[in-house]
Amino acid sequence: MKRKELFEFEDFHWFPKVFRTGMTNLILVLHRMMGTSEVLARLISEIGNKVDFQQIVDLGSGSGGPMPDAIKLINEKNSENKLKLLLSDLYPNPQLVERINSAENKDVSYHQTSLNATDLKEVPNGLKTMIASFHHMSPASARQILKSASDNKQPLLIYEITQNNIPFIAWLLLLPISLLILIVMSLIMTPFSKNLTVAQLIFTYLIPIIPLAYAWDGQASLMRTYTFEDIKELLSDIKTSNYTWEIEDAKKENGKKLGYYVLGYPVA
Repeated sequence: MKRKELFEFEDFHWFPKVFRTGMTNLILVLHRMMGTSEVLARLISEIGNKVDFQQIVDLGSGSGGPMPDAIKLINEKNSENKLKLLLSDLYPNPQLVERINSAENKDVSYHQTSLNATDLKEVPNGLKTMIASFHHMSPASARQILKSASDNKQPLLIYEITQNNIPFIAWLLLLPISLLILIVMSLIMTPFSKNLTVAQLIFTYLIPIIPLAYAWDGQASLMRTYTFEDIKELLSDIKTSNYTWEIEDAKKENGKKLGYYVLGYPVA
């Protein structure tokens, strides 16, 4: 398997909330810059031709990611049959849950209790999505997620914005330059963050912990991303009776690639 089991600061429960929130804000800026929501909106609309669903259950949502914007784009084009988005997480943030559930946008809500992506029979009905989060899963957990989707005949969309397509030795050699680039990018992107706080400014420009952690996690996630061959290896011993899998490049409207997706869904 080409994927490397590196660590990311974001995965540690002890990692301070102020740093995690600052990094999440930067990731959202990056998604907006790259047009991830537009890609997801087109992809989900196309999936609607294959699978019947009225709700999307996003797994491992964290602070929400690009999915709320994607749902907004979909519903603007299809206002008569709007989709609902249910965000969820293994460790939901109570303050975030309250903020989203009390907001005016009733198309988006946050599941108040823990949801485990490895056991989809306990997850509410709808298209399950994992957006830029599948690479955080160990091979054992990743395989269990895929198996649970197949066994329970649940539609599952996995989307990763990065592709692990460079040799590990090249990644190591280029790491210092890559980290420096991401640090500089984080300094530029910070003013464009939503809900920008004084704490994020302090730990970005005065004590640059957020840029350093963001840069490392960004580079580590590249090597942690499962390749097409890795996904096929994970699926190799999973029975797929009346269930099919697609592994394809994700593309923008202009045809340019932006990550890849894995789609599993039941067939008659």
